[in-house]
Formats: sequence, structure tokens, C-alpha cells
Amino acid sequence: MEISRPRQRAIIVLVGTQLLIMLGIGLIIPVEPYIKADLNLTSTDMGIMMALFAFVQFVASPIIGRLSDRFARKPLIAAGLLIYALGEFMFAAGTQLWHLDVARAIGGLSAALAMPTTQALAADMTTPANRAKVVGWLSAALSGGLILGPGIGGVLASIDHKLPFWAAGVLGVLSFIAFLIWMPREADLVVTRDEQMAREAHTTGWPLALILLLGMILVSSFGLTAFESMFSLYFHDVRGFDLAEIAWFLIINGVASLIFQVVLFERMVRTVGELRVIRYSFFASMLAVGWILFAGQKWEVFIATLIVFVGFDVLRPAITTLLAKVSEGRQGLMNGLNLSLTSIGNVVGPIVGGLLLDASPVLPYSFVAVILLIAGGLTWFIRFDAR
Repeated sequence: MEISRPRQRAIIVLVGTQLLIMLGIGLIIPVEPYIKADLNLTSTDMGIMMALFAFVQFVASPIIGRLSDRFARKPLIAAGLLIYALGEFMFAAGTQLWHLDVARAIGGLSAALAMPTTQALAADMTTPANRAKVVGWLSAALSGGLILGPGIGGVLASIDHKLPFWAAGVLGVLSFIAFLIWMPREADLVVTRDEQMAREAHTTGWPLALILLLGMILVSSFGLTAFESMFSLYFHDVRGFDLAEIAWFLIINGVASLIFQVVLFERMVRTVGELRVIRYSFFASMLAVGWILFAGQKWEVFIATLIVFVGFDVLRPAITTLLAKVSEGRQGLMNGLNLSLTSIGNVVGPIVGGLLLDASPVLPYSFVAVILLIAGGLTWFIRFDAR
């Protein structure tokens, strides 16, 4: 089925929304060492601050996802954008640790409102024939924000440490206004009855596979977030990279990841299927994390990190596409559970990463490698109906 013009416009708006939210999450990463120094914080303090964002996501996402299934999705996304702007302004104005903690918690609520609802609306207006492409675009925006956000944040922070968050708040307000103006009516986006019947004819439910898939999301998010949240601290404090190097490092990695998601992801899924894409990504990322630990040259660290980020950013759309196949009629709830389970890992990962980094510089990424091995192993137990 071809994507209609209103749906095309909606996808562009949703991609922009997803990108903005994830930029806000990523902006803080390169500024972490400076916030830590300015407020005389420990790595554990920083980990807890990062985890508050994920904790609010964990609590709110399933509830909001269920509400979006029962009522409308568009108002929830709009509210998420407005609250996002509020959180960024509060973070920029904060002068004490608790100010920053509250701002990150508000940011978590904005993500809980916007992210699962955006994914659910995208699933509502796609079929298996075009879903991988749309999910790939949305996931590219998600991971692109996480990776490009630190790069942009690093460049702006070189002018002033608070500038990235003031800029993000302004973008949030502008995006809220643009969303209200440009987003089509929700009734014009949902697939018709005939399209829905065609979609259901190609979809079967796999309860055991769903349980394993959700378990894999939990385990993998634990390891992935430990890697991402400690990235700038590890590369700055242990490897000796300065702010500009980290920023450009992340921008280059982000561009490569976006190319994979936008250009190559759909082809990868058609060639080997989502499950094998997930499996290969886990094991490639695990080997690359080990390479980072033993690399002696900066070019080695660069290549290994490129593999890790590409692997992480292919995982997200592959898992989301599989979830959409087993959750027809429950897209909001299932995407809320996806984000909630991810948030559990996001809560624990930064805290554990901070504790391990305080104890030894090699422990956080050694831990991540083990977690990725476990998550990759889970893929061997998932089986799907061949139909």
C-alpha cells in the first residue's frame, strides 16, 4: 500500500517530534563533565540525575499508552512537546542539583507522552508492507537525536554550558506550534477497514515470542544505557578526549547511524529478517565494546565506537517492528510497555555505570559487553510463525 499524502505529512511531523525529544535527551551528555565539575558532583550523582528521566518514563509510559489506545493520540503528543520545552527551560535555569533532577523528571514525562504515542500512531497508519520503512525513519530520528544531540550540545556548550538547554526549550515551543498547525486530523491517518483487514490477514500473535522480546528489551536497554550514559565521562576522564573531540566524534557516528537506518534498514529486514538483524547487532556491538577497552589508538576507538552506535541504532527499529507485528489493536499499550521496560534499564544502567566508573575505568564497559552477550543469547530462543 502506498502512503497517502496526509500520512506522508504526518510522518514528517512525527519524525520531527521524535527527533526533538531525543535531542533534548542527548544534549546533556557532553555537558556532563562540566556540570559535574561546576556543582562538585560524583559520577553516582550524575547517574541518578540521568536515571530520574527514565524513572518517570517507566511509571508513566504504560498508562499514557493505554490512554492513547482508548482516546486520541494527537493531544498527548502535543502536550508532550509543551512539557518538553518547560523541562529544558528549567534545566537551563537550574543552579542546584535538585533543580536539575526536577527538570530531568519533567523531561521524562514529556518523553512518556510523546514517544510511545508517536510510535503507536505510526503503526496505526501503516501496514506490514510499509511499516519497516516508516519505523526506520522514526527510529532514525530517535537515535539521531541521541547521537547528534551530544554533538550539537557540545558545540553550543563550548560557548556557554547552559546554551544547549535554552536553545532546546525554544525549539520545543516552536515545535509545539508547528505540530498544532501541520499535523493532519487523526481520523484521516488511521488505515481504512479494508486496509486493516489486509493487515490482520498477514499478522499472527506469538505470546511466548512476545514475552521473550520484552525480556530482551529490558536486558539490552540496561547495557545500552550504561554505555551511552557513561560515554562522555569515560572518554573525557579515562581516554583524555576534550569536549570538541567528543562532539565531532558523536556527530560523525550519528551520520553513519542515520544512513544505516534511513537507507539500509529496510533492505536488511527484507534480506535476513528483523530477528537476525537484532542478533547480529547485539554480537557486533559486544565485540566492538571489547575492542574499545583494549584499543591503544584513537582511530581504533573511533571505528569500534562507530560499530557500537550503528549496532545500537539498528536494534531499536528492528525491535519496534517486531512489537508492532504482535500488538495489533494495542499499539499504544505495547509501545508504552516497550518504553517502560526500556526505562527500567535506563534507571538502573546509569546508576550502575556511575558506580562502576567510580570503582574502576574498565568496569562499566566490561559490564556492558556481558549484558550484550546475554541479550544476544536471548534471540536464539525466539521463534515466530512462518506465516
